[in-house]
Amino acid sequence: MRIYQIAIASALTILVSIAFACADNGTGDKKSTASISELPPIPKEMSYANEPVPLVNFDTYESLQREIMVNTFWHSQTLFNLMQASRYFPLIEPILKANNVPDDIKYITIAESSLQNVVSPAKAAGPWQILEGTAKQYGLEVNENVDERYHVEKATEAAVKYLSRAKESLGSWTLATASYNIGLTGLKRHIERQKQASYYDLLLGDETGRYIFRVLAFKLILSDPKSYGFDLTKKDLYPPLQYTQVQVDSTIEDLASFAIANKTNYKLLKLYNPWLRTNTLPKNPGKVYTIKIPKEGFRENAYTQR
Repeated sequence: MRIYQIAIASALTILVSIAFACADNGTGDKKSTASISELPPIPKEMSYANEPVPLVNFDTYESLQREIMVNTFWHSQTLFNLMQASRYFPLIEPILKANNVPDDIKYITIAESSLQNVVSPAKAAGPWQILEGTAKQYGLEVNENVDERYHVEKATEAAVKYLSRAKESLGSWTLATASYNIGLTGLKRHIERQKQASYYDLLLGDETGRYIFRVLAFKLILSDPKSYGFDLTKKDLYPPLQYTQVQVDSTIEDLASFAIANKTNYKLLKLYNPWLRTNTLPKNPGKVYTIKIPKEGFRENAYTQR
C-alpha cells in the first residue's frame, strides 16, 4: 500500500509540474489562460454605471485586484460565464436600454448566479436571484406551476424596477447594486450609522463589501477577455437560442403532448421555458402566456452553421 501511495504522489507531482510548465511558457496553446506568475491587469481608471470607481484609494484598488485574481484564475467558472453571457446578455441588454438603466447592471447576473437557474439557501431563484416576496411585489407570477423568476426577460424587468427604485432612494447605481445584495433597509442603516454616502467609504460585511468589486471584475473580464487570458472565438461561445413564440390563454393539460404538437419535445420545451415548473399549465383568467418553441433545425445546427 505504501508503494502505491508513493507512486500516486509522484504521478500527481509530475502532472502538476507539467500543468505549470504549460501555463508559463510562451510557446504553448494560444488559448491557455494567464499563468499564475502574472498578475492580471487593472485599469488606471474605470467606472460602473457611469459612476467613477476611486482606484486611487489603496483599499479600493486592492479589493478590485482580489476579485480580478479570483475570477481570472478560476478558469472553468470564468470560461462558463463568458459562454453563458453570449447566450443571455442579448436578452437582457435591450430591456436595460429601454428602461434607461446602465448596461453595466447586466453583470449583476454573473455575480448572482452565473446566469443559471439556481436557488440560494434563502430561496432566491433564477438568474437574478429574486426572493418570492420581492418577485410578487414587482409583478412576477410565482406558484406551483409558474415561476417567472426563471423567465429571463420578465425577471430582468422586475430587477430593473427594484434597482431603479433603489437608485432613486440611494442616489447612485453603485449603492443600488450593493442594496441588491444586502437589501435597501440594511444598506441605509449602514449609511446612517457611518455617516458616509459612498459605497467605497462604507465598512460592510464580507459579502456586501466584496459584492461591487465582484461585479466590477466581471465587467472587466467579460468586456476584454483576451487581456485576462481568455482567448475565445465566436465558435467557442454558446449561441443565443433561436425560437418562435406561441401565445396561450387556455389550460395545457400535458406539456409533453403540447411539445410534440409543436414539433419539439418536453426536454427542449423546459430548456427554453424554465418558468414552466410542472407538466401542466393551468389557465390564469385574464393572462396570456408566451411560450418559446425551439426553431426547427437549430438544435442540430447551432454550432455547425457558425
